[in-house]
Amino acid sequence: MRGLFWLLALCAAAVAVAVGARMNDGYVLLALPPYRAEVTLNLFLLVLLLLFLLAYGALRALFFTFSLPERARRFRRRRQRERASQVFQDAVRLLFEGRFGQALKKAGEAHATSAAPGLSALIAARAAQRLREPEKQQEWLDKAKASDPRTEAATLMLEAEMMNEGRHFTAALDALARLQDKHGRHIAALRLELRARRGSGDWDGVLKLLRQLVKRDALPPQVAHEARIQAHLGNIARLATDSGPLIAYLRALPAEERSQRVILAAARALVACAAGDEAQKLIEAGIKATPHDEWLGELLVIYGGLADGDLLERIAQAEAWLRQHPADARLLQALGRMCRRQRLWGKAQSYLEASLAIAPTQQTHLELAQLFDQLERGDEANRHYRASALLEAG
Repeated sequence: MRGLFWLLALCAAAVAVAVGARMNDGYVLLALPPYRAEVTLNLFLLVLLLLFLLAYGALRALFFTFSLPERARRFRRRRQRERASQVFQDAVRLLFEGRFGQALKKAGEAHATSAAPGLSALIAARAAQRLREPEKQQEWLDKAKASDPRTEAATLMLEAEMMNEGRHFTAALDALARLQDKHGRHIAALRLELRARRGSGDWDGVLKLLRQLVKRDALPPQVAHEARIQAHLGNIARLATDSGPLIAYLRALPAEERSQRVILAAARALVACAAGDEAQKLIEAGIKATPHDEWLGELLVIYGGLADGDLLERIAQAEAWLRQHPADARLLQALGRMCRRQRLWGKAQSYLEASLAIAPTQQTHLELAQLFDQLERGDEANRHYRASALLEAG
């Protein structure tokens, strides 16, 4: 459309010039004694236009001639940039292809030509890390920090990620702290920090980060759930030698975070700290909150072996559970153990034999053998000792 407009304008101008020239009867007198020349005004204007065009062409040719060296330099610089850009792209491609040696070489070439020097150094550092060359990795990281201030955040993120992969969690946290001071925190940095704190065993820090990431919907629910369980298990193991802080920690634990694994580990830790009453409360609360299709058999084993507290009360509670789960072998075994300790010999024998009928185990045979020893029924005790030994050998 624009070309058609200019063609029409040119045609209109040509028609106007032709009409104007035809109607112009003027002339120009040129006098240079002793010579005189008289020409029409139209011819004079045409010659003047041609002279202008010739002068313009000569000046353009002269300018082009004198500008050739600079044009050649610009051409060489453009070709160098194109080659450097191609080398940089090759380095990126080779890194993603897993050809780390070639990627390191190409990244070094790109850095030498100043093609994205910061990014080139980061690519070289990643390639060196994949090649397990820590000296070169650190050298390129230092070059990345010095090459381009705009890549500082990227450098710190990559450094933290590589430190995590090398299990240098303290160094990763240091890099992330510098990143936070200068550039703030974002979700990817929080994920890296979560991994570093899990690796370093900072379980309180893990729980704090999990709350932030879950609030931002930045972690899959299953991953967050497993990380939270791991953090609680780590804190319970850390506090297992001191009943006071352990009990305070468990009492402050939200109900929705009391998974089966957490309750089991906490119960074992409380028993090891001789805090049987607290273990009893924890187990009873845990079993009460557990759906019927997720019966906590391992907790019952601990429950049956608790030394502190009111044994008759625990027997009554276990018998209430038995009405809901009459075929649970571990519940029957726990009842048999408690009844034996309470010297309820008949009930103990009945519960233990019922447990054996459902699921024969070495521990149940041992409980029955000890029961019969207490009742001075040696033959039956020996039979269960042998059965226990056979199960152990098997």
